[in-house]
Amino acid sequence: MSYLKKQFIAFFASCFFVLFSVNSHAESKMSTSYFSSVAVSGYDTVAYFSEQKATKGDSDFSVKYQDATWHFSSKKNADLFSANSKKYAPQFGGYCAWAISKNHIAKSDPLAWKIIDNKLYLNYDFEVLAMWLKDPKKRIEMANKNWHSILE
Repeated sequence: MSYLKKQFIAFFASCFFVLFSVNSHAESKMSTSYFSSVAVSGYDTVAYFSEQKATKGDSDFSVKYQDATWHFSSKKNADLFSANSKKYAPQFGGYCAWAISKNHIAKSDPLAWKIIDNKLYLNYDFEVLAMWLKDPKKRIEMANKNWHSILE
């Protein structure tokens, strides 16, 4: 194999690692897509609580928090989030709650959500959400135990 091909493969492998590894060692990091710094895929986290539905946010109403940009459907929701971000931010950095309960990280779908004890939980998809909802208290307990070790 030529030197140039080896260099290209090494470069590609490095890029792949950077793009697809999860930076989970800092609690202040929020789950975002690999190519965007927008939290929860741009969904309004306040709307989950106030409207009981997943509502797409608007970049005109955005807030910076946990190294991410959060979009909201109204100025009122952006202000509510700014005043109490911890209340409205999803648990486990917005990663899949089921995956965290199984001691690994997976992305989440903002449409696969549930509020339990006034906390927002996101899951990978509807199938995983259904499994998680079979015993959410146990899953939350397991995820809480795993979350700190995942962050290390």
